[in-house]
Amino acid sequence: MPKRHPLDVVIVGAGVVGAACAYYAARAGLRAAVVDRGPVAGGTTGAGEGNLLVSDKEAGPELDLALLSAALWRDLAADLPEELEYEPKGGLVIAPDETALKALRAFAEGQRAAGVEAVEAGPSELRELEPHLAPGRAGGFLYPQDAQVQPAQAAARLLAASGAELHLGEEVTAVLTAGGAVRGVRTTRRELAAPAVVNAAGTWGGRIAELAGTALPVLPRRGFVLVTEPLPRVVRHKVYAADYIADVASGSAALQSSAVVEGTPAGPVLIGATRERVGFDRSLSTEALRRLAGQAAALFPVLADARVLRAYHGFRPYLPDHLPAIGPDPRAPGLLHACGHEGAGIGLAPATGVLVAAALTGAEPPLPLHPFRPDRFPEPAAQPKETGR
Repeated sequence: MPKRHPLDVVIVGAGVVGAACAYYAARAGLRAAVVDRGPVAGGTTGAGEGNLLVSDKEAGPELDLALLSAALWRDLAADLPEELEYEPKGGLVIAPDETALKALRAFAEGQRAAGVEAVEAGPSELRELEPHLAPGRAGGFLYPQDAQVQPAQAAARLLAASGAELHLGEEVTAVLTAGGAVRGVRTTRRELAAPAVVNAAGTWGGRIAELAGTALPVLPRRGFVLVTEPLPRVVRHKVYAADYIADVASGSAALQSSAVVEGTPAGPVLIGATRERVGFDRSLSTEALRRLAGQAAALFPVLADARVLRAYHGFRPYLPDHLPAIGPDPRAPGLLHACGHEGAGIGLAPATGVLVAAALTGAEPPLPLHPFRPDRFPEPAAQPKETGR
């Protein structure tokens, strides 16, 4: 007979979002199990740069979530300092001309009203902040609240600190129900019974929703990152061109690229970021890599002669309105969602975990859940069933 466990919640997904859900569920006194068909951080988390950004988010629900997460990451870094590799390096957004700088000023004004620290920097101040930056830029904005963690390590440490049962290498094949409510999951190896299931499956969140008899329109959005040879600290902050903000907000399926450049404590420079909707196509895009290299060298000419040691890519879990789905799904009682964060999942993970834990325990959430409600999307049209002949 399948083994059953006296659990409060089963969390599907061992990426950083699932790990944060497990961590804060444990802090709320709940016993959790985490299930993943692969290893810890084997999906989007393991292919991320570890961005903890407020700088790229306009005033609104996602920025509120990012600000809450930024505070929570600082607390986590104090509790688990070395394990997370937390680096409060700050972000620097660069405007190539006066038109872009004017747009950045308006963007920053709205952010400041929401609690973001944004400091304008002129051309001379840019060179003080980043001595190797290409000259001729009109200006930019420094965001001291931007930071970075090592994402796979962060997920692993949060899971370890949660004390949750881990069931890795086990695909969820069914979401169990009883009396019209979700009551656990079946995997390729066991059944796990619990009064709640959290869908933190990232790009596969739509599949878990489907198993529970509901729908969530999560799509994968592919992105590439270049990794250079170890270099002296030629890039001090997380530096990116202003057009990156527009790329993040865009719903285009076509290839988009805008330079995001940052150094790491170990020496290599990370260069992103591209976005394109190509399903789960894992083939290498030389066009994407060429664009990244050229845009990074335009920002930092010193990188033009640097050797690229490797490139990697991942799939961001994209939802049509660019907001994650967080909280209970009224269409499937007992099912909660914590997915669809696109490229911001690492940064938004702690706040997501706190909101999910509040929903699980009936506590008052620190932010309204309404903007992130999973049932905000139109129901998909019914597909005609194929009939035999």
